[in-house]
This record gives sequence, structure tokens and C-alpha cells, in this order.
Amino acid sequence: MNGLAGMEKFSHLEDKIYLTIENVRKLREEKEKIEHEMKSLRHEVSNLLSEKTRLEEKVEDLLSERDAIQLKVEAMLDAMTIIEPDVAEAVHR
Repeated sequence: MNGLAGMEKFSHLEDKIYLTIENVRKLREEKEKIEHEMKSLRHEVSNLLSEKTRLEEKVEDLLSERDAIQLKVEAMLDAMTIIEPDVAEAVHR
């Protein structure tokens, strides 16, 4: 009887070891999956930061272009007011 109890304990220990091995395998798979996702997200963040920088530069260029056009339009309006005094009244309304 004592030998049978020892075998049951050994079998129980063996089951625990196999369960532990299976849990470790699952955890490693999850870790690899998470590391892959993290790498992918870091790449995506890098791309988004580059795109953000590009768009900020584009906005700055467009704002500069808008300011230049505004100055040219104002200069043309000023020139028109010299030629046509009636235009001056319309512009200043």
C-alpha cells in the first residue's frame, strides 16, 4: 500500500510538472506575440511622428504662402486705390 501511495504522489507531481511546462510554453508564446505587437506599434509610431513632422512643415509653408499672397493682394488694392479713388472707398468699407 505504501508503494501505491508513493506512485500516486509521483504521478501527481508528474502532472504538475507537465502543467507547468505547458504554462511556460503558453507564456512564451504570449510574450513573443506581445513583443511582435510592440515592435509593430513602435514602427507605426515612428511613421506617424514622421508624418506629423511632414504635415507641420507643410502647414508652415502654406501659412507663409498665405501671408505672401495677402501682402501682394494688399499691395494690388493699394495700387488700385491710387488709380481709382472709388475703389478706395469700397476697400475701406
